[in-house]
Amino acid sequence: MGQQQLLLIILGVIIVGIAIAVGLSLFSAQSIQSNKDAIINDLNNIAAQAYQYRIRPSSMAGGNGSYVGFNIPQKMATNANAAYTCAPASNTVTFTATSANNAADKVYAAIDTDGKFVQTAWSYTAEFQ
Repeated sequence: MGQQQLLLIILGVIIVGIAIAVGLSLFSAQSIQSNKDAIINDLNNIAAQAYQYRIRPSSMAGGNGSYVGFNIPQKMATNANAAYTCAPASNTVTFTATSANNAADKVYAAIDTDGKFVQTAWSYTAEFQ
């Protein structure tokens, strides 16, 4: 009986160890996905600011039909989720978001003349893929 009980204890310890490892893995994956979702939400807000700039006349500090001259508002350029940069052109703005949790995690996106995200411009690096 002693050997059987010892084998059951060892088996129980192994199963608990595997369960803990799987739990940690799931928690880490959820944390990464949560950060990615927060960055995408921030990019939506910044894109709305860019489009408002584009449609505003130059007499009201706008772009008068162009994204050239748009800068991300300082309060939105960096937060707990990421640091954001943009490259405005006349008809598009390309955004780059660098995660605050891991500098290798980046999100790239672009908006068109209608202020909508170009579906083919979305790309992700590192753990965001």
